[in-house]
Formats: sequence, C-alpha cells, structure tokens
Amino acid sequence: MVIETTEIRPSEDVPSYMTEERQMIQEVARNFAMKEVLPVANELDPINGEIPMSLRDQMSAMGFFGILIPKEYGGLGLGCFEYCLVAEELARGWMSVASIMARGNGAGNGFTDEQKAKYLPRMASGEYLGAFALSEPNAGSDVANLSTRARRDGDEWVINGSKMWCTFADGADYLTVMARTDPNVDPKARHKGISAFHIPKERGSLPQGVKGTPVNKIGYRGWKTFELAFDNCRVPANALIGEEGNAFYTIMGKLEIARAHTAARSIGLARGALEDAIKYAHQREQFGQPIANFQAIRFKIADMAAEIEAARQLMYYVATEIDSGRRCDKESSMVKLYAAEMSERVTSEGLQIHAGAGYTTDFAAERYWRDARLTKIFEGTSEIQKRIISDRLLGPAKS
Repeated sequence: MVIETTEIRPSEDVPSYMTEERQMIQEVARNFAMKEVLPVANELDPINGEIPMSLRDQMSAMGFFGILIPKEYGGLGLGCFEYCLVAEELARGWMSVASIMARGNGAGNGFTDEQKAKYLPRMASGEYLGAFALSEPNAGSDVANLSTRARRDGDEWVINGSKMWCTFADGADYLTVMARTDPNVDPKARHKGISAFHIPKERGSLPQGVKGTPVNKIGYRGWKTFELAFDNCRVPANALIGEEGNAFYTIMGKLEIARAHTAARSIGLARGALEDAIKYAHQREQFGQPIANFQAIRFKIADMAAEIEAARQLMYYVATEIDSGRRCDKESSMVKLYAAEMSERVTSEGLQIHAGAGYTTDFAAERYWRDARLTKIFEGTSEIQKRIISDRLLGPAKS
C-alpha cells in the first residue's frame, strides 16, 4: 500500500537565527527526507527491513555524516544547531536514518591528533561508521557500574564481558567499547578506571572474540541492535582512546550534543504524526463531513502543533548555547526530557486521530508512536534527566 502523507512548510517570515545558510540546509534535508527517506521507511519498516546502502551513499554525498567534523578533517565544520536541523528532518522520514547520521558525527572525542587524522576524514565521508558498546545487563543509567574488563597483556588489551543495546554492531566499521581497566573499584568514585577502545572491524561481521545476538525490538527498525559477548577479545595497545581510566569524562563530553540530537529526533517523529494526522483528518469522513471539521479533532491538532513548536524552540536555544561553548547540561536534559515526553503524547494523539486505521501497519502513525516511545529511554531515561535537572536546582539528594 502507498502511504500518503503531507508536510507543513515553514513560514516565509523566518526568525533572525534562521540564516540563509540554515534555511538552505533545512530545505535540502527536508526534500531528501520526504522524497528519499520516507518512501523507504514506509516500504521497509513494516517488514523490518534494513536501511539500504544506497540511502547511506546519498547521505554521504550530502555531507550528513560530517556536519560536526571540522573542515580540516573533511567535514562541514558546522554546529549543533545545524546538526539538529538535519536530524529533525531525517527523523520526520525515519528515526533510524536520523540516528545513523550520528555514527559519523558522534565520534572522535578523546582521539589523539594522529587518530583524528587517520579516522575523521573517513568518518566525515560516511566511509567509516561506528557502533557504541557501553550499556550492560547491569549498567544502563548507572554507567559507572559497568563490569566488562580489559587487562593489559604485553602489547595488547584483552577484553571480557557482556554489552547490551549495541545498535549497528554488525554494519559498522568499528566498535567503541567501554571497559574497566582498573579492577580496584573505589566505591566513592566508581566512574574512575573506565577506558574506551577503538576496534576496527570488517563491515557485516564482528571482531574476533566477539559474538552477537540480535535483540527483538518493537521499533527502531532499519538496523539491528545486539547483545555482545566479549571472550578474550584482543586489541592492540594503541586501540585505547584518550587517557587510560578517564573514559567516563569522554562520555560526558558528548552528552549535551547527544541529548539535543535526541530532542531533534523526537520533534521529527512528532511532526510526522501531526502532518499525517492533518492529512487524514481532511480525507476521513464521518457523519457526512471530514473529521477535520470536528472541534475534538481540531483541538487535538492545535495542542500537538503547540507542543512541537515549544520543544523546537527549546532545542534551538540549547543548540545555540552548545555552539557558544557555554555549559548547558541542565538545559540539554530539559530539552531531551520535554521533547521525548512530548513526542510520545503527540504520536499517541496522531494514532488516535487515525482511530482503527492507526493501529495497522498501513499507516505510518504506529511507527512514529513506537519510535517515540524509545526516545524516553535511550540517551538517558526521562527519570535520569529529571534527576540531573533537580540536582542542579536543589543540589544532590542527601542519602
């Protein structure tokens, strides 16, 4: 079935922060998402198909994998604002496509100059994309609780342990793996002694000493997510990223951008739900008239649009703060929290407007809803964001 959709075009009266360059970037990303990404999502998501390489090649040619990578390394050298602009548009088509973009842009933190020169140009071109192995069965929100170990053995590191929720582990060109290199855990500083490793591998396979089992997800389709088992996985000494034992800070250094990116994806999903609901409301007739004439439907759509715009404006503010170099961990948690919660509400209302039709795979309403639910979990759950915000406002809770 061909799934019809519509889109809300931006007003000709644009705010001052939407420069001509940003408008052009947004328009290019929007056209690509609507003409190339959305039809692929409508075809492949219902059958759990994977993002085609042809789509990734198009993204590479458009520079989407190098938005945040400096120009001297082959990237576009743009900021978080532009990154979020593109992410919202791509998520409007398929959230997984907006997510795979991060597999080039999201890397390089903690790299030496030599590693940057070697890897960043290939990441920017989309030739060299990664997967991140951080979470474990007993270490999700509590990152400092990870138990995967890496011990030094001559000129190599030997890694043992289990990882969860490693999306794109098979299709990536390398893994970034977090492991504890100091076996003596300080109960008062559990985050110390964690190191990061860069492990190149062949696309379509896992490194030697690593086995993977796909996770049976209800959404986030287009690529697989794995549980990984490391059994004496040996990597060279120079696979270490940054300083041994300080990878926790490497992770924290990217979280503000990652949370703004998740907000952008949440907004893109919600916008898809809104635009599809508007089109359906005009087409669907009950009691002799389009349901768009009924106040109940009109008010739902008004609420949906207002919530989306509120989240978008907060995202623009946070992205601007990040690009200005100012600390905004509280604000990035706020936008991630608000946008994710908003996205679940809005996509649920979009499905409600479709009624029974929304509960089928014939319409994209259910896809937006399934994917929006995940935004409340990954990149830090809503509960973790509330803890960060409240700690900044009230001080840490006393035990």
